[in-house]
Order: sequence, then structure tokens, then C-alpha cells
Amino acid sequence: MAKVTLTVNGRSVSGECEDRTLLVHFIREKLGLTGTHVGCDTTQCGTCVVHMDGRSVKSCSILAVQASGSTITTIEGLASGGDLHPVQAAFKEHHGLQCGFCTPGMVMTAVDMINRHGGHLDEATVRHELEGNICRCTGYHNIVKAVLAANAEMHGRRQAAE
Repeated sequence: MAKVTLTVNGRSVSGECEDRTLLVHFIREKLGLTGTHVGCDTTQCGTCVVHMDGRSVKSCSILAVQASGSTITTIEGLASGGDLHPVQAAFKEHHGLQCGFCTPGMVMTAVDMINRHGGHLDEATVRHELEGNICRCTGYHNIVKAVLAANAEMHGRRQAAE
């Protein structure tokens, strides 16, 4: 058994797990944070995306022991008090979800994308960067609209008419 110590959503946490435990399973089973989903265990679907040390990662591709010492943000850590994060609010406003299974990973990917591009996003870039996240419901149109709207909101820009 390995000891894993992380800062998750601003809180220091520790736990023991087998060396082979994936970060996604540690988050869900040891910490009880079930917003991070397990979809494929092969890095194909993106439902397990979290932020590790400020960058989005697929938590099914990282062992919990590899992440030890890192700062992790899960979907549960995005909202501030009762206020949704701007990306979460945009997904709600622009109907960027249907069944909701992919939504946590999509939102976490979008937050990282917006942060990395400093507000300079266009539809082609958003579509390209979402390639690692699979949604079987929406066809991506509303997801892309939501990401672009959140980008505009977070960077004080007006979004072009749709």
C-alpha cells in the first residue's frame, strides 16, 4: 500500500491505496468526489478530466501515487460558494449538456482551454481541443457555443452574434 497526499479543491487530503490505483479511482472511492466520471479507462473519452497543478489531465491515465504532492481540482472545486463557475453557467445557459455524463470532463477541459488561450478562442480551436472528449448526446454544437460564451464572459469580451 502506498500513501498518497494531495491538495484537492483547496483541502489537504491523504489516503492509502494500492500502487496500481488510478487517480480517478482514488478521487471517487477514497475521497468520495464522484463528479469525476469513469468512462473508458483508456484515455479515449475524457469524462475523467481534472486539473493537476493547474493543467487538465485525464485522471484515468495517472496513478494516484504519481499525483502525490500535486494540487488537484475536480468539478466539485470549480463553483465558488453557491455561484457556478462561468463555464458551468455557460453550459447551463447554452444547453451544452443532455445526459450530463461527459459534462464534468468537458467543463474541466474548457476551463483549462480558456485559461491557456488567454481569451483568444475561435470555433475551430474549441472543436480541435475537444477532440479528446466524447459526447454521445449533443453533437457538440451547444458545447462549443457554451465554451465560446464562457471565454467571452471570462475575458470581458462580447461574443459575436450566433
